[in-house]
Amino acid sequence: MFEHVGLPHYDTYFQRIRDLLTPDGVALIHTIGRCATPDATNPWISKYIFPGGYVPSMSEVLPAIEKADLWLDDVETLRLHYATTLRHWFDRFQSNSTKAAAIYDDRFVRMWRFYLVASEQTFRFGPQAVFQFQLSRAQDAVPLTRDYLYDTQHVRQSSRAAE
Repeated sequence: MFEHVGLPHYDTYFQRIRDLLTPDGVALIHTIGRCATPDATNPWISKYIFPGGYVPSMSEVLPAIEKADLWLDDVETLRLHYATTLRHWFDRFQSNSTKAAAIYDDRFVRMWRFYLVASEQTFRFGPQAVFQFQLSRAQDAVPLTRDYLYDTQHVRQSSRAAE
């Protein structure tokens, strides 16, 4: 969970990734990200859900990647995907809220419901997304396009089905 590395440790973190990568190795860093200028973590989230957590802006992460002399081979911003995930989590939590209350208490259930709904809305209407940074030590560590990520037979079958 990159959100818990802490801004003061980004340089060390990415340098360590560089040190651990083989010459042709590739790292994928997946994190909740802020699609806006840097800002403080919501105080309620910081106190009750993720103490010490911080959602970085891309402008805070890229300098540390550059300083570590890593190639940013690819970056993907998953915009509404996590909102959908949070909605599914909320629905599942709702269907098990009685069990959760028995294990914890009603206060926990209310807080967790609020967290899931508020987080979904932040991803749906606010500045949050998921960032995936693909990093390597070598410029040619990955192919030039994303084609290698997909099963071409599956892609062809999906394309035909859509026609």
